[in-house]
Amino acid sequence: MTTTKDSTKKSIVVLISGGGTNLQAIIDACKLGEIPADVVAVISNKANVYGLERATRAGIANKVLSHKNFATREDYDQALVAAIDEFNPDLVVLAGFMRILTPYFVQHFSGKLLNIHPSLLPKYQGLNTHQRAIDAKDTEHGVSVHFVTEELDGGPVILQAKVPIFAQDTADDLASRVHEQEHRIYPLVIKWFCQGRLKMQNEQAILDNNILPASGYANDE
Repeated sequence: MTTTKDSTKKSIVVLISGGGTNLQAIIDACKLGEIPADVVAVISNKANVYGLERATRAGIANKVLSHKNFATREDYDQALVAAIDEFNPDLVVLAGFMRILTPYFVQHFSGKLLNIHPSLLPKYQGLNTHQRAIDAKDTEHGVSVHFVTEELDGGPVILQAKVPIFAQDTADDLASRVHEQEHRIYPLVIKWFCQGRLKMQNEQAILDNNILPASGYANDE
């Protein structure tokens, strides 16, 4: 099925590896007109994940590009770049895409590649962030949206949301609380980008021509 691109809207390709709850939040925000963009494609490195079903139900082109079919990470990322470039997107969004990206991939989409990470970066880069926060006896945890650079989970932070950690919390309890905030702040940041308000320059996040601090935009000033 061929769709005609609305020239007044930006186009987004979303990469997933799982259920796609953030993908759904982005799709919904686009359909409501909250984000001036369309999700034009969804690509997963894993087959039979529910995120692909979400894309199909929304009438969005989707495909599986399995990393298991490639000998090296570099070979996979070259194929992934080619698959994304077919859609010529204005923005590439990582929404639970569980792959470490090569410098080639990151450089190719530099400045138009966003990720969401379940911690208050720079704390807890990598995996198992909720349990690590509990084990450290932190009193708060959260989520960060950031531009992607070659440093794993190290690109400039755009926006963070904090949640409390209670004494009885399990990692699942904390994950549920964080997910609620993810679905709120990721569409907001994408909106800023698609409105032309947000960009990355000299490895810094810039919103409305202001360089954002290390913790991102402070919406609770």
